[in-house]
Amino acid sequence: MCASMSNPKKIVVVGGVAGGASVAARARRLSEEAHIIVIERGSFVSYANCGLPFHIGGEIENRESLLVQTPEGLKNRFDLDVRTRSEAVGIDRETRHVEIRNLETNEVYSQRYDDLVLAPGAAPLRPPIPGIDRVGHFALRSIPDMDAVIEWNNSVQPRHATVVGAGYIGLEMVEQLTHLGMSITLIEAAPQIMGVIDEDMAFWPHRQLEDHKIDVRIGAMVVGFEEPTETEDARASTVVLADGSRLPTDLVILSIGVKPEVELARTAGLDVGELGGIRVNQHMRTSDKHIWAVGDAIEVRNPVTQDWSLLPLAGPANRQGRVAADNVMGRPSRYRGTWGTSVVRVFDLTIAATGLNERQLQRAGITFESVHVHPLSHVGYYPGAELLDMKLVFSAEDGTIYGAQVVGDESAARRIDVLATAIQGGLSVDDVAQLELCYAPAYGAPKDPVNLLTMAARNVVNDDVDIVQWHEVDDLGEDEVLLDVRSAEEREASVIPGSIHIPLDELRDRVDELDKSKRLIVHCFSGQRSYFASRMLRLRGFDVRNLTGGIRSWQAAHPDRERHKPATEHISALAK
Repeated sequence: MCASMSNPKKIVVVGGVAGGASVAARARRLSEEAHIIVIERGSFVSYANCGLPFHIGGEIENRESLLVQTPEGLKNRFDLDVRTRSEAVGIDRETRHVEIRNLETNEVYSQRYDDLVLAPGAAPLRPPIPGIDRVGHFALRSIPDMDAVIEWNNSVQPRHATVVGAGYIGLEMVEQLTHLGMSITLIEAAPQIMGVIDEDMAFWPHRQLEDHKIDVRIGAMVVGFEEPTETEDARASTVVLADGSRLPTDLVILSIGVKPEVELARTAGLDVGELGGIRVNQHMRTSDKHIWAVGDAIEVRNPVTQDWSLLPLAGPANRQGRVAADNVMGRPSRYRGTWGTSVVRVFDLTIAATGLNERQLQRAGITFESVHVHPLSHVGYYPGAELLDMKLVFSAEDGTIYGAQVVGDESAARRIDVLATAIQGGLSVDDVAQLELCYAPAYGAPKDPVNLLTMAARNVVNDDVDIVQWHEVDDLGEDEVLLDVRSAEEREASVIPGSIHIPLDELRDRVDELDKSKRLIVHCFSGQRSYFASRMLRLRGFDVRNLTGGIRSWQAAHPDRERHKPATEHISALAK
């Protein structure tokens, strides 16, 4: 129940932006009487931090477009008591007071609360690398960070930039700095870019970066940022790698990751998890019944594995804020978990993902299967069709969908949204295969790519086909034969070493050329025609497996072994 007019509920929200601002605005919509105070350390209480790279690159021209709300706007619209340039420095849980320092005057005062909501966010990681604090080195988390990068660019006019970290912000900064005319080196310590997707899917954005002349260094560790020597032309520093490489550079963007800001919570004795985030329950309540927490600073349960996880994403933070406000105001509400649905643009590619990837499932000890398909974004006879590279991770026992990844044109985001909805709704591969999705020639196909992806998975669940993955064809046994059923023209353009060739349309007439004592591994461009071949051969008594994703998926993981560029020749066949 809400407090009475004579004794209005006092709600203090520490932090703004996505989580904190959502709490405050939702609480006001549930009560006109509550006194809602927002404490924000910076000068900006509600802004679009996801848009920061795009203003640096000039794609978002107007800086004011990033300001979602001002303190004055929040006061006028929601009657919120917004106190910027104020920092919460202590919590007295016994008396329910929070200590606040006015950063303009350095005055510290005490503010009583009935309910306290923590939304302190996360700070960019700054590992103890020698020279990391040199001038010209920036992390990007706030509007002042963005302003500092723009000021440096305007004054120094960088010719070369080094981006450390190939996550979302790092990739967006690579793109935007390229638009400004800089040459770019991208450094990633992991063996692939974009750790949220699997190795075989990360190839596509990696290739896109190289096609745009980005110097991509994966598996590379920065060990120092040094003063340039007399022969090194650099306006920021020389980046030193563990292998001894030296990269003179004019600008350094540190996109190494973020760390939850939990010192306030830790000092107050609230539970902080092993991952470094504030522990909350499904109602966003901390270990103190009067304190709640949302956003980048919290740990949440993964809905599938039930493991604790940190997922600093704006969408979940907004929803967590709404749930917290509901519960603060006496309206029972439950947060269902974070599936990690995300999307990023890398030049001409859209990379979208939802749910768990293979590495996460392996760590959790969950048995899974994966399929790949490479359909066109819409029917081939309509101009502008583009290939989509799609992957589904699922249970071969009951068709439960664990995760999905799609790379392609802008429609990749729409396809992932459907799959994210299916996962959260508990739909199986059979359910999604039968979804009725919109179709017109400019937008899709009678069998949408989402349908095709889950149909491929359903074939596995129903035991209509046995599949092999791209890595399983590299070391075939003496009793296994790799059979290519593509056309002669396609085979001329690209080939998997060691394969034999019988085109699908000739296979029935030439089936006697195959040895029934051997296991056949059949492949085509994407896995569809080889599925047809697999069914025909299985019905004729052959031991046969289908290479899911075909030669295109195999080449994604073997860029150094391709005869020519990645196989795309099937586009014309799909268009017919």
